[in-house]
Amino acid sequence: MLPWKRALRPLSAFLLAVAVALVPTATATADTTATAPTSGWNDDTCKPSAAHPRPVVLVHGTLGNSVDNWLALAPYLVKRGYCVFSLDYGQLPGVPFFHGLGPVDRSAEQLDAYVDRVLAATGAPEADIVGHSQGGMMPRYYLKYLGGADKVNALVGIAPSNHGTTLGGLTKLLPYFPGAADLLNEHTPALADQVAGSAFLTKLNAGGDTVPGVRYTVIATRYDQVVTPYRSQYLSGPNVRNVLLQDLCPVDLSEHVAIGVFDLIAYHEVANALDPAHAKPTTCASVFG
Repeated sequence: MLPWKRALRPLSAFLLAVAVALVPTATATADTTATAPTSGWNDDTCKPSAAHPRPVVLVHGTLGNSVDNWLALAPYLVKRGYCVFSLDYGQLPGVPFFHGLGPVDRSAEQLDAYVDRVLAATGAPEADIVGHSQGGMMPRYYLKYLGGADKVNALVGIAPSNHGTTLGGLTKLLPYFPGAADLLNEHTPALADQVAGSAFLTKLNAGGDTVPGVRYTVIATRYDQVVTPYRSQYLSGPNVRNVLLQDLCPVDLSEHVAIGVFDLIAYHEVANALDPAHAKPTTCASVFG
């Protein structure tokens, strides 16, 4: 084997490691996940109010889980009177806590079943979905191909990978590193599905980004280092609102993880998207409200 070919083998593995490292990681251990506070959410006895008649389903990102991704946003929405639920999806055998790694179309099937369960528990005819990263993109497959549009009123994507990512240009190097693409497909199918130009994304976006009857909101940050370029997160079509966080608060420096995990300015805009009839302007001062 030529020396340059020997060198490319570890480089392909390195590229996979970089991709994994850049995706938001869950910080849970076995103990913290088991005991993490979920007071007020994932409560099957919660009945939506007249003010907020639809339950909110939270969909975590790649390498996240149903608790860690939502330790701030779930209580934020519960405090405002919403019935809030979150699911785990995309589990791989032998990989605990770090989910959202399985094929995205199969994860959408898990979301389909979970929304049905939430609607049955709450008695609501429709739900709203809020997702971070892959969790903002994957529900679009459910809406488009699994009948979800009849059960969902609104989809709010926080830094969603709607048209995939170049990881700052790194994914364009995959063809030059033999075995790298195979590693992604074999070990982390969801990462492969989220590479810009993947077969999954080609199918997802064929014929348009949206489906009738659903309101779409995308909340992006210009400092996103995972879903790049950040404008690839935006959707085109009717009933779409694309929001850049820095247009709301120029001094907000949140990147891909922060915008979903603890950014109160982004959360204020989520609340506006869930209840547009009572929306209030989102500014830097929204961290206090």
